[in-house]
Amino acid sequence: MLFLYKITYFTSSVGSIDCVDEIGAQRLLGYTLYKDGKEAHVSFPLEKSQSHVAGRTFHNGRFVQSLRKKVASLHNVSLEQGTVTSLIEENGIVKGVQYKSESGQVLTACASLTIICDGCFSNLRRSLYSPKVDIPSYFVGFILTNCNLPIKNYGAIIVAHPSPIVFSPISSTEIRCMVNVPSEQVPSVSNGEMACYLKTQVAPKVLPELYDSFISAIEKKGNIRIAPNKIMAAAPHLTPGALLIGDALNMRHAITGGGMTVALSDVVILRDLIRPLHDLSDAFTVSKYLESFYTLRKPMSSTINILANVLQKIFSASSNPAMENLQHTFLGYMRLGGMFSYGASAMLCGLCPRPLSLAFHFLFIAMYGVGRLLLPFPSPKRLWDGAKLLWVASSILLPYIYSEGIRQMFFPLTVPAYYRTPPKKSPKKSFMH
Repeated sequence: MLFLYKITYFTSSVGSIDCVDEIGAQRLLGYTLYKDGKEAHVSFPLEKSQSHVAGRTFHNGRFVQSLRKKVASLHNVSLEQGTVTSLIEENGIVKGVQYKSESGQVLTACASLTIICDGCFSNLRRSLYSPKVDIPSYFVGFILTNCNLPIKNYGAIIVAHPSPIVFSPISSTEIRCMVNVPSEQVPSVSNGEMACYLKTQVAPKVLPELYDSFISAIEKKGNIRIAPNKIMAAAPHLTPGALLIGDALNMRHAITGGGMTVALSDVVILRDLIRPLHDLSDAFTVSKYLESFYTLRKPMSSTINILANVLQKIFSASSNPAMENLQHTFLGYMRLGGMFSYGASAMLCGLCPRPLSLAFHFLFIAMYGVGRLLLPFPSPKRLWDGAKLLWVASSILLPYIYSEGIRQMFFPLTVPAYYRTPPKKSPKKSFMH
């Protein structure tokens, strides 16, 4: 995970804040944007928050294992390990899962409600529906050692051609580097093309204090990893007896590292929805009630999703003059400070999950961008450049708003599912797996 903002809020909400503390996670107070020798320092608006509220960066696998350990320690949880191979369905209702144990034995586990959270490579998702998944780029990642970022507790994003680069501390001695490479231009790791690409095309853009460690990390055998950046809007699909959550339901570009923030937010929302339920045996009624989950999650998920997807497009296309103007506009806007940079960073880190604020900030950014193009006085060329900037910005932003759902984002109170109430208590008993 690159950046995980406000994780302390969500983990404390589910009683698992120690899952972060025990894995050497690093506090993150903001980040610095670099482009063409200029920089913009962006701090999270934490002044009014409790002292423990901050971003966290870490080894993602360690955090997941820590969560599993925490959950397994609870008295009302039984942990069984295996590989789920398929869902068990009867008459359109999911009854549980079939899985292969560590010994290779094929077993089944049945429950009134099966929560599917098998990640971005979900095999079970396809059993329920087939959403559109885009892969605009891949992240090439590796670990740097024996170096420090310019500002302690701050990540770094280098906006450069051909690939934006993200640096974040994940332990007291390690910095993760992630290079965003377009899908159609990914060199091979096995034949050495990737190492050559990183050394010749990317390394010259790296900060001087990180350069030597960057080269050493590339040369270290087996250190380079590649992962697809997938984008998939959440498409509500009611299936009695089952519910998708996490990357199995919804994915956004990883350049802002907001995936875990959205996932943990979903957990809190789903927990609050399930808490009043005393009977899960009526799968159709429970499924209808849990439809509200898709609307209630929208403020957080849509805000972080759209920011991530828009920023990756802006940061990754510097060969287009209009996109170049957008890059300079965004960095200039963040350098304004005050409500401008604080408002944008608050949304980015999950402290301000408000789609309307997102729309207002994009409007302000567009006005700022057109204004800087027209100064010191308008001319036909500058007016044309301003029009192109507005057109390009709109063509990037609006499709993502549409895919998230205009009504659910901006007018959730008009969605009937928003008002769903828990089913009435039944004398029958049921169990949730």
